[in-house]
Amino acid sequence: MPDLKQRILEIIAEPHLASFATLTLQMKPWVRYVIAVGDDDLTIRFASYVDSRKIEQIRANPEVHMTSGVSGLADLNPYLQIQATATFSTDHHDRHGFWNEKLRSIFAGPDDPLYCVVIISPYRIEYCRQGPYEPDVWIKI
Repeated sequence: MPDLKQRILEIIAEPHLASFATLTLQMKPWVRYVIAVGDDDLTIRFASYVDSRKIEQIRANPEVHMTSGVSGLADLNPYLQIQATATFSTDHHDRHGFWNEKLRSIFAGPDDPLYCVVIISPYRIEYCRQGPYEPDVWIKI
């Protein structure tokens, strides 16, 4: 069985549907779906509008949560519970580095002033499976 980091990467390395939770300015949880992709260092990224509620919420409180791995009842594969901090970037390098042509239906291009990249830095990831169990836990050192 691959090590824990490798099992996590098998879930996040390709673009995937994930739930992304922030806290509103009134300190209420707010969850939405995003299409996210993870890097070898377990950093996760997704595109957003720079003037969206999620960016306003990240500015006020960078503590976030994501769930990745299950896309429906017929797909009860292992999934991840991810505690993290979030930032966002409008830096040329980040926007061009994350850009792909599927984003063109939402943004004019990588230099669109409305486009930013949300950067998720996990500090705790639980790798969860079906059945009674304790999840495998990755913690950033």
